[in-house]
Amino acid sequence: MKFGVVVFPGSNCDDDMIHVLGTVMGQDVVKIWHKETSLNTYGELDCIILPGGFSFGDYLRSGAIARFSPIMEEVIAFANNGGYVWGICNGFQVLCESGLLPGVLMRNRDQKFICKNIHLKTATTNSAISNRLSQDQALKIPIAHAEGRYFADDATLAELHNNDQILFYYCDANGQINDEANINGSLENIAGITNKARNVFGM
Repeated sequence: MKFGVVVFPGSNCDDDMIHVLGTVMGQDVVKIWHKETSLNTYGELDCIILPGGFSFGDYLRSGAIARFSPIMEEVIAFANNGGYVWGICNGFQVLCESGLLPGVLMRNRDQKFICKNIHLKTATTNSAISNRLSQDQALKIPIAHAEGRYFADDATLAELHNNDQILFYYCDANGQINDEANINGSLENIAGITNKARNVFGM
């Protein structure tokens, strides 16, 4: 596969993503600057990734300014044409701000930046990024965010459930989904979602 990793001012996980995709997984990866107005110069891409960081210093709201970067028009068109788009941390925030994913990511419940290892439980295997994961296993991953509390209104939440769009839940080491494992106060412990077309992912 060929991946494009978008870099905004303030992104700080782009090189990590490029290292994992390119060096560890042996995939073709290109770096895309946020001021680009066309994806054509990068050849045919299979997936665009919006990495973590603090785009534009997280001013206004996390992802609110990055959403208006020139490249985002291309990313939105790419997604609307069926291309895979994956936002992680700040990238998830940008996808919500741009309307590619429903809901919003708010300030953490305790109003603090959280940097620690946590556990996630796979909610569905009906997606390109979770179809090889076990729903019985707790995945240990690092997080680092101040605005990771997922929220959606009742109608949106009902759609997420009805369409099997919830990808991951915050859980404990034993895979139990409970209040203690909900480190940032996300609605129903939601840690990752996909769109209705199942080609845009955020976590």
